[in-house]
Amino acid sequence: MSNTEVLHEADDNEKKSLNFLEQIIEADLPHVSKIITRFPPEPNGYLHIGHAKSICLNFGLAQQYGGQCNLRFDDTNPTKEDIEYVDSIKEDVRWLGFNWGTNEFYASDYFQQLYDWAVLLIKKGNAYVCHMTAEEVSESRGTPTVPGKESPYRNRSVEENLDLFARMKNGEFKEGECMLRAKIDMASPNMHMRDPIMYRIRYAHHHKTGDAWCIYPMYDFAHGQSDFIEGITHSICTLEFEVHRPLYEWFLNHIAEPGQIRPKQREFARLNLTYTVMSKRKLLQLVEEKHVSGWDDPRMPTISGLRRRGFTPESVRNFAEKVGVSKRENIIDVALLEHCIREDLNKTAPRVMAVLQPLKVVITNYPEGKTEILQGKINPEDEQSGYRDIPFGRELYIEQSDFMEDAPKKFFRLSPGNEVRLKYAYIIKCENVIKDSQGNITEIHCTYDPDTKSGSGTEASQRKVKGTLHWVPVHAALSATVRLYDRLFMVEDPMDVAEGHDFLEHINPHSLEEVPALLEPSVADAQAGFRCQFERTGYFCVDKDSSNGSLIFNKTVGLKDSWAKIQK
Repeated sequence: MSNTEVLHEADDNEKKSLNFLEQIIEADLPHVSKIITRFPPEPNGYLHIGHAKSICLNFGLAQQYGGQCNLRFDDTNPTKEDIEYVDSIKEDVRWLGFNWGTNEFYASDYFQQLYDWAVLLIKKGNAYVCHMTAEEVSESRGTPTVPGKESPYRNRSVEENLDLFARMKNGEFKEGECMLRAKIDMASPNMHMRDPIMYRIRYAHHHKTGDAWCIYPMYDFAHGQSDFIEGITHSICTLEFEVHRPLYEWFLNHIAEPGQIRPKQREFARLNLTYTVMSKRKLLQLVEEKHVSGWDDPRMPTISGLRRRGFTPESVRNFAEKVGVSKRENIIDVALLEHCIREDLNKTAPRVMAVLQPLKVVITNYPEGKTEILQGKINPEDEQSGYRDIPFGRELYIEQSDFMEDAPKKFFRLSPGNEVRLKYAYIIKCENVIKDSQGNITEIHCTYDPDTKSGSGTEASQRKVKGTLHWVPVHAALSATVRLYDRLFMVEDPMDVAEGHDFLEHINPHSLEEVPALLEPSVADAQAGFRCQFERTGYFCVDKDSSNGSLIFNKTVGLKDSWAKIQK
């Protein structure tokens, strides 16, 4: 057993291994009265599947150890933040099944305290006002192997820095004219310790504080202190923040009183998925340049996009559980995410017959004008699901791909002289093919065996044929629009681009195809969010763009499960 695994006795007396974060928390349990975690999104975009993993982790750990998880918005950059993003984030967290109760906080709640701490650092000689431009600061930092150059304003007196910082707060300087920097070590091997910027000037309306402030703390100054204010015991971040940890600890060393509990920051590997872009900046570019219809486009990896596509919160939580947590960066096959939604919907989604490329079938020996109601299992995986009514008549539609005039030997669907079973109905035999003047097939004429009605209990009804086709009745077919979604990118790693090229070059031009479809009438009253399986085709969800009499179905995922085959 590795040093990152220990055995833990679960409630059901089965043994499971703890991940490294659980080990840390269990070691700390005797020393803290309550485990407090937090999920700290920046409200500058919509959350994606990577955030979903973090939500499940932070809220899940709090639940597991009887603690609490705060929802805190790191709203320190008013130029990029919006109340729309705040609302969408709260909706996503709730949808995933988590509740923060009264523990909703904002970094902006602490602006006065953060300002006071900045003043304290100035008084201690640990911060100074710098008049270099952002570009000059970047150039002066050096490289990981070459020390940076000190700012010419670094050794100003405490009194001068206090005066300048107060004037910054009072709006006496232009944006970019000056900034507050921490005075640490310009020769530190950690670039984040080379006199980082603490405050910058922004004349922008803040979604929560309005115009009360014109200076705003940088994320690195606000983040650790916000955790400290809230009494966070375990500050769980993604791996890129590991190099920021010494800076967070430096700030707290100069702010916190001796003996005060400080957050223990630990990092885990962020989620990376094949065929997917996970950068919020790149996702924003896709939206702004209209490569997608919006943040909730079903091709997007956003939680709202997954929800609109038909994913369930249970499937996303299950995916997060299967992925687990580690300290090593890796790329997860998107097939695992698709497997999780198939696994869930297979157990819960009602079945529906739908034809996307219709070919008319006329059963010539079925009485004209006669209709009957057949019974179809709503979900064969659920014995309690019951049955649905399916109208049957003389004229039907089947899929064009289910008929072949010159069929090869192993084609077990419909062909001249061949028999197939219509699902939930009868065995039919192709007798004649009708074509138009251009030679295109327009109708298939068949005969049926009335003694082979499915489920009738007769010997004839048990007769076996090699092919079973789905169908819809012409007289009761429900018209709908189907949006067939494919992966947005054509390559496994869209961000792996050569110099002079762009990730947008990898966009799949066929990621969305919109086609008319005909469905059985059992879904006539389906509302937005309704999920079902189109038999023999895949899983689909009613889109929010649907209206009365105009149904639109989004393809969630096909029936083929490559991940399940890989595991076998």
